[in-house]
Amino acid sequence: MNEYLPFLSQLLSGAVSGIPFMLPEIALIITFLVVILADLFFPRRDSALAFWLTIAGILSSAFLSYNQTFLTEHELSLFAGSIALDKVGVSFKLILAFAVLLFAIFIKNNSALQNHNKGVGDLYMLIPGVLLGLNLMVMSTSLLMIYISIEMVSIASYLMVGYASGESKQTEASMKYALFGSACSAVMLYGISLLYGFTGTINILDSSFISHLAIVAEPASALAIVLTLVGIGFKLSFAPLHFWSPDVYEGAPTPVTAFLSTAPKIAGFAILLRFLVPFYSYQSVAAKGIFDFEATLAVIGIATMVIGNFAAVWQNNVKRMLAYSSIGHTGFALMAIIAFSQNGVKSLLFYFAVYVVMNMAAFMLAGRIEEHAGTTDVREYRGLGRFFKLEMACFVVVLVSLTGLPPTGGFIGKLFIFSAAFEKYNLTHSVWMLGLLITGAVTTVVSLFYYFKIPLNAYLRQPEKGISVEVRTGFLTYAIAILTICVILLGIFPSILAG
Repeated sequence: MNEYLPFLSQLLSGAVSGIPFMLPEIALIITFLVVILADLFFPRRDSALAFWLTIAGILSSAFLSYNQTFLTEHELSLFAGSIALDKVGVSFKLILAFAVLLFAIFIKNNSALQNHNKGVGDLYMLIPGVLLGLNLMVMSTSLLMIYISIEMVSIASYLMVGYASGESKQTEASMKYALFGSACSAVMLYGISLLYGFTGTINILDSSFISHLAIVAEPASALAIVLTLVGIGFKLSFAPLHFWSPDVYEGAPTPVTAFLSTAPKIAGFAILLRFLVPFYSYQSVAAKGIFDFEATLAVIGIATMVIGNFAAVWQNNVKRMLAYSSIGHTGFALMAIIAFSQNGVKSLLFYFAVYVVMNMAAFMLAGRIEEHAGTTDVREYRGLGRFFKLEMACFVVVLVSLTGLPPTGGFIGKLFIFSAAFEKYNLTHSVWMLGLLITGAVTTVVSLFYYFKIPLNAYLRQPEKGISVEVRTGFLTYAIAILTICVILLGIFPSILAG
C-alpha cells in the first residue's frame, strides 16, 4: 500500500489545483442542491422560486465560463488528463448555457407542463444537473469521463421525456428512448473497454493511446472505434442511429423536444471533435491513418442528410417534421467535422449558435400554436396566419433561416460550413468532400418543400368555416420575436459572433 502513496498524493494535488478552473460546474452543483431544497420547502405548482434560482444558476455558470475565455490561451489539462479546458470548449459551454436558458424559459411558459399535476419543480431541478453533464461532455478527454458525462445527460433526458407522460404516445416515447439509449450505451462501453485493453490508457490525448492503437490489427481497432462511435452517434442521432428521434420528439413535451434537438446534439459534436484530435494528429505526422474517419463520417453524413430531409417531406406532424429536419442538420454539420480545420471548427461554432436560436424559436412557435389551436398537424394550420399574426410572421423568418436562405443567420452558418468543406476539397480533391458538398446543396433545396408547408397552409389556404382561435400574447411571444430578430441580425451582421 505504501508504494501507492506518492501517486495518491500526486492525484490529490492535481485534483485540488484543478478546482479553480471548474467554477462554472461548481456553480451548477450548488444550483442543483439549492433548487431541490427550494422546491422541497417552498412547494408551488408553478415552482416560481425554483425557476428563478435555476435561471440565476445558469447565468452565473455562463458568466464564469465567459471569464475563462481570458484564461485559456492554451489548452489546460485537468484532473489527470480527464478534462481539457480551452477556448473551443468554453465556446461550446456558452452555447449550451444559452440553449438550456431558453429551455427553462420555455418550460415556464408552457401551459401543458405548468398545469400538470406533478408541477414543474422536478424539471427545474434536472436543468442544472443536465447542464453540468453537457459541460463535462464538451471538456472530456478521457474515455471514462466521456462515458460518465454522456450517461449524466442521458439519464436526465430519459426523466424529462417521461416526466409528463399521461398519454400512451408519451409513455411509448419514454420507453423507446430509455431502451435504445441503454443499448447504445452498452455498445459504447464495450468499445471503450476494447480501446483501453488495446492501449492501456483511458486518456485519448496520451501519446501511448495512439502509439499502442497503431500496432493493433486494423480490424480490431476499427471494431473498437466503431462501437465507441455508436454512443456518440446516439446523441447526434445520425444515420443509422436516428430511428428513436421522430417518435421521441413527437411524444415528448414540446419544451423537452426543443431541448433534445439542440443541447445534447451540440455536446455530442464537441465530444466527436475531441475524439478525432489524436487520430488526425497522428495522421498528419505518420502520413497514414489508424481508421478512415473521412470516408466513414462522409458516408454517415450523406446518408443522414438524405434520410433526414427526404423523410421530412412526408411528415404532417410539425414535431416529427422538425425531428427529421434536426437529423438533416446533423448530417450537414458533419461536413465541418470532416473538414477538421480551424475554419471548420469556427464555422461549426457559429452554425450551432444560430441553430440554437432558430431551432428553439421553431419549437416555441409550434408549442404556441399547439397550445392555442390544439393541433400539431400542418394540414390543420390552414388560415391560422390571420389569428397568429406575429407568430406566423416569425415562423416564416425562422423557416427561411432553417432552410439556409439570405438574409438570415442560417444562410451565413451554411455558407461558413460550405466554405470550410470547399477549402478542404481544394486541398485534397477528396471525392468524399465533393459528395458531401453536392448532397448538402441538393438537400438544402429539398428542405424548401417541407419547411414551406407551414406558411403555405397558414397564409394561402382557407380555414374551415366558423373556425376562430383566441390568441393571448404572453412572455413567450416576445421571446420568440427577440429570437427572430437575432436570426435576422446574425444574417446581416455575422461578425457579432464570428468576429
